[in-house]
Amino acid sequence: MADHHRASLVVDALTMTAGRGRLQPGCIVHSDRGAEYTSDELRRKIGRLGLRQSMGRTGSCYDNAAAESFFALLKEEIGTRRWPDRTTARAEIFAFIETFYNRRRLRKHPAWGYLTPLEIRQRHEQKHALAA
Repeated sequence: MADHHRASLVVDALTMTAGRGRLQPGCIVHSDRGAEYTSDELRRKIGRLGLRQSMGRTGSCYDNAAAESFFALLKEEIGTRRWPDRTTARAEIFAFIETFYNRRRLRKHPAWGYLTPLEIRQRHEQKHALAA
């Protein structure tokens, strides 16, 4: 979270994700066509990490449906309001995502097995570890 939309914000987020060991070579980094996502800086970082870049079509919200769905849910669950400062906003949004959304909120659909996002990820990683 920052007070700008420069490429460095996205590069830092990607670096943080890679540092957590969550990205496998060949993973697809998908985004819309915002300037921060089309930058040479981000393209170089994606290449250094061995990832592939993908961008949605201009004017097609369906290409980013998963991200749009998540942000709609975030706005619905915690509301759209003004926080007293960026630190408070960051802490509350982090708490929502990491302690509620990822660990306690069930995916209310039979295709997801009524599991939390964390449980889905753990099963996915276990399946791929056994296949390797």
